[in-house]
Amino acid sequence: MAEVVSYRKRRGVEAFMLVFAVALGWGGYVIIHLNQDAELPKQWPWALGILFGMALVLHLVVRWRTPYADPLILPLVMLLNGLGLAMIHRLDLGTDPVMHSAELQLGWMVVAVIACCAVLIWLRDYRILHRYTYLMFLAGMALLMLPLVPGLGLEKNGARIWIHLGSYSFQPAELAKLVLAVAFASYLVEKRDVLALAGVKFVGLDLPRARDLGPILVMWLASLAVLVFQKDLGTSLLFFGLFVMMLYVATEKPSWVILGLGLFISGAVGAYFLFGHVQTRVSGWLTPFSNYDLNYQVINGQFGIAWGGLFGTGWGLGRPNLTPLAKTDFISAAIGEELGITGLAAVIILYGFIVARGLRAALGSRDPFGKLLAAGLAFVFAIQVFAIIGGVTRLLPLTGLTTPFMSQGGSSLVANWVMIGLLLLITHQVRQPSVEPVADPVASLAGEATQLIPVGSVRPSVAEDETGPLPIFADAPTGPIPAVSPDAPTGPIPAVSPDALTGPVPSIHSDDPTEFVPTVDPNTEATTAITPDDGGPR
Repeated sequence: MAEVVSYRKRRGVEAFMLVFAVALGWGGYVIIHLNQDAELPKQWPWALGILFGMALVLHLVVRWRTPYADPLILPLVMLLNGLGLAMIHRLDLGTDPVMHSAELQLGWMVVAVIACCAVLIWLRDYRILHRYTYLMFLAGMALLMLPLVPGLGLEKNGARIWIHLGSYSFQPAELAKLVLAVAFASYLVEKRDVLALAGVKFVGLDLPRARDLGPILVMWLASLAVLVFQKDLGTSLLFFGLFVMMLYVATEKPSWVILGLGLFISGAVGAYFLFGHVQTRVSGWLTPFSNYDLNYQVINGQFGIAWGGLFGTGWGLGRPNLTPLAKTDFISAAIGEELGITGLAAVIILYGFIVARGLRAALGSRDPFGKLLAAGLAFVFAIQVFAIIGGVTRLLPLTGLTTPFMSQGGSSLVANWVMIGLLLLITHQVRQPSVEPVADPVASLAGEATQLIPVGSVRPSVAEDETGPLPIFADAPTGPIPAVSPDAPTGPIPAVSPDALTGPVPSIHSDDPTEFVPTVDPNTEATTAITPDDGGPR
């Protein structure tokens, strides 16, 4: 019988953790008002109802369409999204007049959840995306370069990464990261054998052949174009790092990683000497206090985290509004101030869990495209979190990326929820029961004995000078030897003259019994036999 490899659905565990995640996000919202006003907010039933309703809809859709999906991903994302909403609401209360960014972000969350449900319902099999390799690549590159179109691109805070559509603005790079992740996975599935071929060996590394460098050079030039013309170091790092890491997963050659790092470092160093905005980012990273006015944002973020200390000032009791762009780029600094280093570390661990579940899906996938796509989505998520939190904590130069699911921004929220929908589809394919057929055993005749059975009469004897080993016929009939009639003639068979064996051999029909007729070769005097299968001597 076939062996069945099966996971438990664990949808009940997911439902329990979803309730817990919604309670934590709603609890942060309530504690802010208790600390500032000493009373519950008037809208707390609506906030709880909307959050719980979205969690319930997501759970029901997952239970219906992807019952074997990973049970941890959805609760982790709901928890991060709830904490982000609570912090944006807290920052709204610190402005004068009070802003309503949290309500706007909640509306974008509803749109994002609907988009995630649409992916789960209508994209029945993610593998159909494998058909559109070059179309996806062209669409992703077009989205990435869209802010450079005159009259459409919009520059904010020194970076040209937005496009404006009427009264709304949109960041196309957030959608481009999903499209290009699909394109990279599809391309590398087809070309990984070619890209893995060894070229020149240098310092113990198998460097790729010169003709195979085209894809990595294209992505290097595209990342440099983003860095130079859009003035966005984070997006440049995100896309080039994504392609290099997926290339390493596909080929398992560290030479690609070393080559990619070399190209990126050379491009970054060249951009530092050529462009002032890159020098400003590096100065704020290495020596922020050398120019307080220019690096005011980075310095205030550091002061806020230092004031929060290990356990933070508490929800609503800090002053995170002193840091510019605290709702977008520096929301992790606000978390570090009011929840402390402990709270910020917990948030980073939550992100790490999501990345780990994506990489686990990549390891368990039996489909090469699904393996590369899951790894790519996990990598793009990890690189984005590392780049933005590293910039806030001065581990890296500051980038313009958003903190997934927490920063204010509709395009980022929708794109990240769509990415979660793709991950749920992949984990469902990985964890659902699969039947592995067991090959039927092949009967072997190696141990069978071959018997020679005379038909019709007793085996004729051969003259002593013509005796020899008894021939064995593989196609001779097997079974018990039939009884010989007592009336059968007995006695020696007279010797046959060699001259009597010349002439045509009479035809033998398949119905005739098999007889052993000794024939003598004049030269070798070897004894052969005639059988009814080929009508000639053997």
